[in-house]
Amino acid sequence: MLIVGLTGGIASGKSLVAGIFKNLGAHIIDADRIVRELLEPGQEAWKEVSGHFGNDIMTPDRRIDRGKLGRIVFSDPAKRAWLNQCLHPRVFEAYAAQVKRLSARTPDAIVVFDAALLMETGFHKKMDKTVLVYAHADQQLSRLMERDRFTPEQALARIESQMPLSEKSRHADHVIENTGTREEAERRAREVFALLKEESEKQK
Repeated sequence: MLIVGLTGGIASGKSLVAGIFKNLGAHIIDADRIVRELLEPGQEAWKEVSGHFGNDIMTPDRRIDRGKLGRIVFSDPAKRAWLNQCLHPRVFEAYAAQVKRLSARTPDAIVVFDAALLMETGFHKKMDKTVLVYAHADQQLSRLMERDRFTPEQALARIESQMPLSEKSRHADHVIENTGTREEAERRAREVFALLKEESEKQK
């Protein structure tokens, strides 16, 4: 089994690459999906987060409004640090459980852990290979404003909360540039996946 960490800055195109890898046969473990499951009503993380932030982040049906939560934590580093400390250990525990199940079922699989904060948490050191999706900061900014209807200030706060992509690239085994056309990014993603398959074959 080859464990691949897939990361990138917000709005860099990481989801695009994850989709391509999935279509090419990889098993994707999505950190953001795990977070959504952790924050479902009744879960321990939901109890802790709702208790810490109160009714300001709750919907009428007692769900956590992730938009409201995001606006709070991205404007307050201390609150963001608390949230990360609450969620990250649980995310990694869920990731490990999924890897264990996949290992028993498909031991030759390529497993891709799709996680925006892979390097910020140091978890990239546990990967066999790491792949970074790269975009220029101005591209991230414009994509965020268009995709999520953020103001420039909101978009910039989210970009600046992450490690700069130039620094992340120094820790990556492969870099997929998403600075041009979609077709160019897709072609590079297929090239990188072919290299990952070669690495996987060497392990057999």
